[in-house]
Amino acid sequence: MVAVVALAQKSPAPNPKPASPSASDNAPAIDAITSFQTTVQNIVAPVLVTDRDGNIVDALKPSQFHLYDNGVEQNISVDTSYMPISLVVAIEKSSRVEAILPQLKKLGTLLTQITGKSGEAAVLEFDCRLATPVDFTTDNDKIKVAIENLKPGCGGTRLDDAVEHGIYMLSKRPAANRRVLLLVSETRDEGSQAHLKEVLAMATLANVEVDVVDISQLAVRLTQKQDQPYPRADIDIANQNLPMGIPSTPTSAEQNFGLSNRAQFVPLLKEIFIDTKAIFVKDHSTQFANATGGSQFIFYRQRGLEEAIQKISQNLHSQYLVSYAPSNAGEGGFHTINVTIDREPTYQAHTRPGYYVGGGKQ
Repeated sequence: MVAVVALAQKSPAPNPKPASPSASDNAPAIDAITSFQTTVQNIVAPVLVTDRDGNIVDALKPSQFHLYDNGVEQNISVDTSYMPISLVVAIEKSSRVEAILPQLKKLGTLLTQITGKSGEAAVLEFDCRLATPVDFTTDNDKIKVAIENLKPGCGGTRLDDAVEHGIYMLSKRPAANRRVLLLVSETRDEGSQAHLKEVLAMATLANVEVDVVDISQLAVRLTQKQDQPYPRADIDIANQNLPMGIPSTPTSAEQNFGLSNRAQFVPLLKEIFIDTKAIFVKDHSTQFANATGGSQFIFYRQRGLEEAIQKISQNLHSQYLVSYAPSNAGEGGFHTINVTIDREPTYQAHTRPGYYVGGGKQ
């Protein structure tokens, strides 16, 4: 047995009341997960191989793969056969994404592209609370109904807590299964008890791939319900002087002073500017995808969601699964993973960057 990462149990946080009834009112809310340990026994590095044009490369031989852990070549096993997928779908349902939920509800009909006939899935919904309306099942209809019943909740977004709990759920699935967490949410986190670094470490040691479909902040801001400005009762806009001698009529007054011309778009423009700057900052969703070798897509419209799921499915089913027991697992800290393809210098091997080990030999 080798290095261990242990997560301490967290005391439950207050549960803010949702703004509207939740689809999971009958499901127990999740305040905090029970502490558990993840040990370094067998590291799985899914590898997607592409040529110089970005096309996926199939039919490579296991002997062509070489994996280096912290620069040390490892004795690896390369599995090209299909492995059943255990999938957790973590979906944000906060009040901010209420207008986008109708599009998200169609997700249930797309997930079979990922799980296939032999896979299983579970639904985890979150806002300022977490709930699992459906645990792991092979019944696609149950998954579809659970997602279709999503209702907007409160304004919080416990993204890190949701990912942490999804990883915990996946860690209990059979070791022979591919463990995948599909995160469909905004990129920001609000109100989580979990710590990002601990969740990242847990994901890498539990061999969980996190694929992300970002709900675009632009779409959220454009569709989020806004408070209507109150009219000023002390001013009769019909009596105000209009520019260029335009007569004050109900039509001209509305054109100049109506809601369509008020400066209510300034907060939106400010938010877009802030989010544009944030492109250069690694938000939590990006870090989860990058750390686990997952994919990340931006969701604007229904078509974009469909294309994202199709691409994620294609990547998952085109990966070579390279596994090994690290010969240098006693080294604490971050272990880098590098995969090369023998005799094919133009091929690119895309995999997770590594995993984190705390402590030393037990």
